[in-house]
Amino acid sequence: MALKLVAHSKIKSGECIKVKGKVSPEATSFSLNLGWDETNLILHFNPRFDFHGDIRTIVCNSKSAGEWGDELRASEFPFHQGEETKICVSFDAEEVTVKLPEGQELKFPNRLRLETAEYFSVAGDLDIKSVKFD
Repeated sequence: MALKLVAHSKIKSGECIKVKGKVSPEATSFSLNLGWDETNLILHFNPRFDFHGDIRTIVCNSKSAGEWGDELRASEFPFHQGEETKICVSFDAEEVTVKLPEGQELKFPNRLRLETAEYFSVAGDLDIKSVKFD
């Protein structure tokens, strides 16, 4: 998966990262990553259309010092190939909240307990229209 966007800036607890994009018509997966750097991630958010044996599943994980944690799989899957989508990611020291299309929300524990992040990336089969840090 090619990286499409990497942002290095102070992202504080409570701020919302709003991502608007269009899922590629032939999408297999895309990911959003939030953390201190690429080896320390509060959240690896990975909707999989058909990837690594997962079909229409969202896989979330964290990474500490380059080591992946335990995956969490979510069955809600509001993404559609070839369609526009909006995602909002926010966090505090306890958990990360991902607001999904169709009013759904996904919560994931902030295992690194970080209250600020400096790294955000988008990779895979999502054509980015805009990213806003609010």
